[in-house]
Amino acid sequence: MAVSKNQLAPGISRLSRSKAFAKRAAYKITKVVPKAKTEAAPAKKAAPKRKGGKRLGDLVATLTYKKSEMAPANVLTAPKVGRKALRSPKLRQSITPGTVLILLAGRFRGKRVVFLKQLKSGLLLVTGPFKINGVPLRRVNQAYVIATSTKVDLTGFSVDAKFDDAYFKREEQAKLKGTEEEFFGAKAQKKEHPAHRIADQKTADKDVLAAVAKVPYLASYLSSHFSLSKGQAPHTLKF
Repeated sequence: MAVSKNQLAPGISRLSRSKAFAKRAAYKITKVVPKAKTEAAPAKKAAPKRKGGKRLGDLVATLTYKKSEMAPANVLTAPKVGRKALRSPKLRQSITPGTVLILLAGRFRGKRVVFLKQLKSGLLLVTGPFKINGVPLRRVNQAYVIATSTKVDLTGFSVDAKFDDAYFKREEQAKLKGTEEEFFGAKAQKKEHPAHRIADQKTADKDVLAAVAKVPYLASYLSSHFSLSKGQAPHTLKF
């Protein structure tokens, strides 16, 4: 088989791709491609240029140049709509009306309280009672309580419907004006507890106190403070 002078062997060229391209003078051949009919694209805003040259202008103009394709600043993103419905957490099986709970967090941590009912928000409505250990009607998270095996017999006891989440909402206070008297507390007045809250506390604790009085030593148990001594492991205790 005859071998061309530009081939080392059949199928193997002596010249590289760039040498063959230059020898054929393929760079002089221009391809004419018919332009497709398209809609006129909007003119793009060119970057600032220096007079008399193709280079960009000063450094400040170059760094502060913004393309027109960027979204305008006044366009706000639509908030993502959540598909999950809010549901109150399920009540633990160990917590039933009358169960004595141990508070693990908050102002009254270590106190023992009596569970009354679960509110719509999932929080637990508990009471001390206030006359025994000073814990008023309040809401607690069931994640921060220990359910004990001690129970108070609340048969026939019903919690008033007005004790809901809205009942425990804080009252709005007037904003301070920032005067010198307010800063040093010259005009500070002691906030008194509302009279209707005191009456509600007594009404709610009336039946609970009667049930506690029927069980010997239960009042002293509720008034005692829970704590761990040295060497005690909480996971080995039976509450």
